[in-house]
Amino acid sequence: MRLLIGFDQYPLEPFATLLPDWEVVKTSPDRFAELADGMDVVTPIAATVDAELLTAGTFGLVQQFGVGLEKVDIDAATEAGVLVSRLPGDVTGNADSVAEHAVLLALALSRELDGARQALRDGRWSQPVARALFGGTVAIIGLGAIGIAAAKRLAGFGPRLIAVRARPELGGPPEVERVYGVDQLPEVLAQADVVLSALMFGEHNRNFFDAGAFAAMKPGALFVNVARGGLVDEAALLAALESGHIGGAGLDVHAVEPADPAGPLVNHPKVIATPHIAGVTQQMMQRSLIAFTDNLKRYAAGETLLWTVNEPSQVAQRRPQG
Repeated sequence: MRLLIGFDQYPLEPFATLLPDWEVVKTSPDRFAELADGMDVVTPIAATVDAELLTAGTFGLVQQFGVGLEKVDIDAATEAGVLVSRLPGDVTGNADSVAEHAVLLALALSRELDGARQALRDGRWSQPVARALFGGTVAIIGLGAIGIAAAKRLAGFGPRLIAVRARPELGGPPEVERVYGVDQLPEVLAQADVVLSALMFGEHNRNFFDAGAFAAMKPGALFVNVARGGLVDEAALLAALESGHIGGAGLDVHAVEPADPAGPLVNHPKVIATPHIAGVTQQMMQRSLIAFTDNLKRYAAGETLLWTVNEPSQVAQRRPQG
């Protein structure tokens, strides 16, 4: 069996141990389509799997190493008879890892960590007078695995927690006081001292946080995005920061990745930016490797896969023969 991984910085040693009978090839996202020919399984990471590649390829499974499938044409995969599977965040520990990082960014912004460190270097004492999370309101936008994990962690700091989800009738964890629908977003944003973006991204919600959303936020509110960069109109966020309407932003994800290290948002004094590392922890990697390779073994054995997102009617024609 042959596996192509679309990220050339991943070490291959763990795959050699867990998949001893497989040939595993890694590449950069820009060479992914070029090397996909002859593969049984492809793992795009950040590479694109479009209709052209799906039609031309021989692979029968797109197995993502994580949850994000925004660069995979799932409809085209279904039409081509290719299975698509992801690794859920609550299985791998990704959701817990991302939630921790969201709390880190919220605390660093609210306590003005960069300003405090500069004050120490300047010999100033007891400055700045920052904000605490307790007594304020945090709005979690998106109550999937990450949003729920974040709510459980934030609750210990004492803020009031509210949330928005596509199906508010599903409610939320006990830590969340009230769950609103997407149509009530402006009402929610107006209440929040901290807005945490934990939405699943798709073309349907590109630039979800636009100029109107930032204008609806409470003056001085803090914005944290640990979901996907495409959810944010970055020009609108930059304008809201420049005007002072938004007090600060914590960004682990960016519209274009890797983000430009000289870009205006990355270098803005009110922004704490990190390079899409919220989910990248030792715990997440170990759990993901086990779940990932176990699913590939299922595929090789012709067994039912876990965590598939489509049901191709002709998938048997592209399954491996051994």
